[in-house]
Amino acid sequence: MHWQTSRFNIDLHRTQVMGIVNVTPDSFSDGGQHAELSSAMSHAERLLVDGADILDIGGESTRPGSPAVPLDEELARVLPVVREAVKLGVPISVDTYKPEVMARVLDLGADIINDIWALRQGEAMDVVAAHPDCGVCLMHMHRDPQTMQAAPMSGDAVEAVCAFLRQRAAALEARGVIAARIALDPGIGFGKTVAQNFALLREQAQLLSLGYPVLAGWSRKSSLGAVTGQDDPAGRISASVAAALLAVQNGARVVRVHDVRETVDALKVWSAAQGLGED
Repeated sequence: MHWQTSRFNIDLHRTQVMGIVNVTPDSFSDGGQHAELSSAMSHAERLLVDGADILDIGGESTRPGSPAVPLDEELARVLPVVREAVKLGVPISVDTYKPEVMARVLDLGADIINDIWALRQGEAMDVVAAHPDCGVCLMHMHRDPQTMQAAPMSGDAVEAVCAFLRQRAAALEARGVIAARIALDPGIGFGKTVAQNFALLREQAQLLSLGYPVLAGWSRKSSLGAVTGQDDPAGRISASVAAALLAVQNGARVVRVHDVRETVDALKVWSAAQGLGED
């Protein structure tokens, strides 16, 4: 029930809330709001005040249809923020699939690599395997961000996602990375239908059976809009909180969210009702 990372051995007995810090001009929900260093750091500090346990910094949008960002541009967006964020005294995750970005942010002291490609790009697995302690989150994605929703998965997504993540985790352990450094993300919205996304939530126990902590990323996703009728991602806060609570109730130990304060408050109520005494 711990997640080993570069500087922190994160206690997963208490649900960890990962606050999103997008330093992109085009993310689906808050693109452009925190692209400047001062704005990104103000946002990061506000998330911590609101109760975030982990900060997840991303320099490339992975919304459906989003174009790839050149390496130099992603480095220019991410490195200044990571350089300052590691001084905040909390685990810092970086949402990237580029090996060069991984190496640079780990050199700056980042704690976690959060990779939508599950270390399938270039020498990404080499970078993580060479690091003595960093945490890593392996995510399932069908196809790529440009095409994933144009041609979503077919068939039993739960079985396919579990098989894929089992294989990726085993490959990483074969490279000498201990299981305590690994978390898994089913990749809600990444090449899956609405029904498949909710099946992954309903049957999340199958993913837990692989033996790694689960990170759930439902925040403001289009599947929530599909069932609530909320076309604007900013209007999906209550639905996002509900999905996060259901994911936690079904065993997720980390929830990645835009709306930290609302999620933290809801978790406190849920925890009190469970008699768990979360902070």
